[in-house]
Amino acid sequence: MEDSERFEERSFSNGDVYIGKIKGMLPHGKGKYTWSDGTVYEGDWVNGKMTGKGLITWPTGAKYEGEFSGGYLHGHGTFTHSTGCIYSGGWRMDAHHGIGRKEYSNSDIYEGLWKEGIREGCGRYSWENGNTYIGNWKSGKIDGRGVMKWANDDIFDGCWINGLKQGSGVYRFADGGLYIGTWSKGLKDGRGTFYPAGSKQPSLKKLCSLNSDDGLLLNTEKHTATKQKFTRSFSEKISVSGRSKSSRQICHRTSSLDANCIIQDPAGDCICRDSSPTLSQTFNESQSEASGVNSLLYEREYMQGVLIMERIRNYSEIPHKNKRQNTFSVKQAKKSSWIDIFGGSRSYYLKLNLQLGIRYTVGKITPVPAREVRSSDFGDRARIRMYFPKEGSQLTPPHCSIDFYWKDYCPMVFRNLREMFKLDAAEYMMSICGDSGLRDISSPGKSGSIFFLSQDDRFVIKTLKKYELKVMLNMLPKYYHHVGSYENTLITKFFGLHRITLRGGKKVRFVVMGNMFCTELHIHRRYDLKGSTQGRYTDKDKINSNTTLKDLDLKYEFHMDKKLRESLFKQISLDCMFLESQHIIDYSLLLGLHFRAPENLKALVEPPRLPQPQHGLPSEDDAQKQGEQLIIPKGLLLVAHEPSFVNTAPGPHIRGNTLRAYSIGDKQVDLLLPGTARYRL
Repeated sequence: MEDSERFEERSFSNGDVYIGKIKGMLPHGKGKYTWSDGTVYEGDWVNGKMTGKGLITWPTGAKYEGEFSGGYLHGHGTFTHSTGCIYSGGWRMDAHHGIGRKEYSNSDIYEGLWKEGIREGCGRYSWENGNTYIGNWKSGKIDGRGVMKWANDDIFDGCWINGLKQGSGVYRFADGGLYIGTWSKGLKDGRGTFYPAGSKQPSLKKLCSLNSDDGLLLNTEKHTATKQKFTRSFSEKISVSGRSKSSRQICHRTSSLDANCIIQDPAGDCICRDSSPTLSQTFNESQSEASGVNSLLYEREYMQGVLIMERIRNYSEIPHKNKRQNTFSVKQAKKSSWIDIFGGSRSYYLKLNLQLGIRYTVGKITPVPAREVRSSDFGDRARIRMYFPKEGSQLTPPHCSIDFYWKDYCPMVFRNLREMFKLDAAEYMMSICGDSGLRDISSPGKSGSIFFLSQDDRFVIKTLKKYELKVMLNMLPKYYHHVGSYENTLITKFFGLHRITLRGGKKVRFVVMGNMFCTELHIHRRYDLKGSTQGRYTDKDKINSNTTLKDLDLKYEFHMDKKLRESLFKQISLDCMFLESQHIIDYSLLLGLHFRAPENLKALVEPPRLPQPQHGLPSEDDAQKQGEQLIIPKGLLLVAHEPSFVNTAPGPHIRGNTLRAYSIGDKQVDLLLPGTARYRL
């Protein structure tokens, strides 16, 4: 019988040799194949391809033992490189994929998730020198939320982008000192508070509540939980079909896996040392003089790593809410129906319901062929309704929230608006409905609304009152026409309008908006400007890094290019005329300021891996004066627009025509920040 399996030894004209079972003319079953270059595979075969379990060795000394599929390293296995690097875990098409552990030749160890040969997802990296990072990875680099612990016992818990500290974080020094603040491109940038060792510090519970607005929640058990998860998962087997590939191709691919595979230790760049020698002196003196708990703390402001302002305060001077205030706040909160429904821990259900509904709506409307918006798309019948029972249905998935009804208003209109604002549907869903979830943020106004922020800061979700929903629906046709006619409009970008109804009949309405402060540049000051002076100031004792300031708090003069000024004022006038036509008078101009560090202080920021220069800071008065001279010729430059050089990340919903500047001959311009980035205006 021609197709029956038989045991044979075959030699080929190119010098290859196969010994094992054969079906027809192809290896099938157990067998050993030796290539002329010395590569040897011994294991399972299916129709001439390595499929099943086996062991392959290369002349270089590298070897792989594990699962194969269609000639690929595919499933679970262990690869040992000739340099001594060992990877054990999941594979997909010859690449690390899934959960795996890799020990590098220099004794560094990574244990966590991989995607197509690159560290992606949650993982733990331990350097040979004792430094450890546990957290998120993206494209092989530290990115997202994570904790870095250095060999000297310093710990940073916060946000990272592209391997550098970026955003909110808490840095705890080995001596017990604590700094809570923000970072940009690895440098302190913005306001923060330093608590010296031995001083009274916020409790863990208060730290969590203080930083929940920034998405920062301390996890004391993260190290153990993560490690246990990875260890349990190593025994899991993955089998997916693949294509055929020769062992020589496998050898080439797997040998290249370890080229440039060792991640650079960020310890030399990231260890956070105070840039103020005067602080160290003050701190040492206070430690020697104080026998009890030190109650001093330091409120600071940095610009690109330069300390420009410091205010020494006593812990007792910080305003704390008393019991009467807390009781009053609870009573006030009960007046708002959605806070009454979802107050406290139950806001978790609201966020989960939002994600379920938005995922359903976007998934349903996206496949519909693109077309122009019709008048009926704004009508009362332009709604998507769905019931989400907890146990799931034919159209909805099971979930761990409470049963609710979902309504999506004018889905085709908002689908076209998202496309108009250059938003990809998949990115929109991942940003709002991804595993990271939504973050609560404190309400900046007096409306009593609940605010949520997407994990990547791109979108703000705000609850609406019934009359506010009606106003939005009434103005939506004109709004759609306005933003379509004026690409450079400054009016808030709206991406969705929805409603959740509980089985008892209580309703929560909300709108999804773009976050204008989502930018690579750190926003040092935020202002809400109404053009009024009546009560438009902020108590200095209540100002922190998240405070939105008012008209009378703005102490700066702005010098603008003539053409840019004309464009700005023209657009403001057009937007105000639109709001006036809709009989809306309660609006304001949001203004964000990014400061550049004074050039004469930048020398105080040490370059990576170099000893800190022994320079002293100017006095506090001098630092404040120098800090006022922020916009300097070398810090901000207008240059001719070059599309190929413009960095548009991370806000893909930014749109509009490139502006022109009078100072360079009425040409389109980019904003160049030397040493930072280039941006389109």
